Amino acid sequence: MNFERKIIITGGAGFIGSHVVRRFVNLFPNYKIINLDALTYAGNLENLTDIEASANYFFEKVDITDLEAVREAFKKHDVDSVIHLAAESHVDRSILNPLAFIQTNIVGTVNLLQAAKESWIEITPNHRFYHVSTDEVYGSLGDDGFFIETTPYDPKSPYSASKASSDHIVRAYGHTFKLPVVLSNCSNNYGPNQFPEKLIPLFISNIVNNKALPVYGRGSNVRDWLYVEDHAKAIDEIFHNGVLQETYNIGGENEWSNIDLIKSLCKIMDSKLNHSVGSSEKLISYVTDRAGHDFRYAIDCTKIKKELGWKPDTDFESGLEKTIDWYLSNQEWVNNILSGAYEHYYEEQYGNR
Repeated sequence: MNFERKIIITGGAGFIGSHVVRRFVNLFPNYKIINLDALTYAGNLENLTDIEASANYFFEKVDITDLEAVREAFKKHDVDSVIHLAAESHVDRSILNPLAFIQTNIVGTVNLLQAAKESWIEITPNHRFYHVSTDEVYGSLGDDGFFIETTPYDPKSPYSASKASSDHIVRAYGHTFKLPVVLSNCSNNYGPNQFPEKLIPLFISNIVNNKALPVYGRGSNVRDWLYVEDHAKAIDEIFHNGVLQETYNIGGENEWSNIDLIKSLCKIMDSKLNHSVGSSEKLISYVTDRAGHDFRYAIDCTKIKKELGWKPDTDFESGLEKTIDWYLSNQEWVNNILSGAYEHYYEEQYGNR
């Protein structure tokens, strides 16, 4: 089959990546979609069972820190585009093991850029390297103001510093080697298929299992929440219509303090589980604040709305309810994650390939 485009999507078995892969496989049957994923703890092919048999979908178990494996994937699939989502992304883990974040987020990104540079000798309109990043590279806001695309970088954690570094490297390859790059920085994502180390799926699982809900400090930290399918739609728009060398900030326009979010989640869970009002909220346990915890993130997404016509479609209340419904209806998925069963399967199925 002759495909119009051949696109590597890195981290396609992960949370955001799986939604992007699904969208591209379903909406663009004339595109060859190559899911490049190392299947580390957060990568789960169960996220993609609905499209795994599609004629335009291909999976390659590749660690992006392995340059030769990345080069081979480019050659094998004659890749003309990259949507780069693969990353170590959990701040708590970056505090415990910063070196893993340096390897994946910095070295892995350089490997992809280098493979693209070597493969794309003559740049065509189909060539594009799209790097997906985070609003955390901008640092922390006070009570007022918003991050815009020109906000100076001020990363505070090993995670955000590694992503800031990768952003700079992508821009350097674009400037020095004329690689056709485009970038985006997004706010906190939530929705189905998110690994249950992140706040919303963790707390849903803990409430189901009557476990404590650990809240850092007094829960006053503020985040902007973006429904994952809205993010996938934005990625689609930027990939196809974003201006090369430009950056687009993607926000949900849904600012919530952690404690207000958690209390809202608790109320919905009480209703869904037929618990007495206030039962879930009693599980809240305040714990010592995280080292270097940024106070507030908030994105001004005027640029992408004005230039590309994208806007977030999902208000937080309905998005949160849809997310809760998905987790409650997919307990087998959650149990496989928590038991590690899926990791054992991948080890047997793929080994070290």
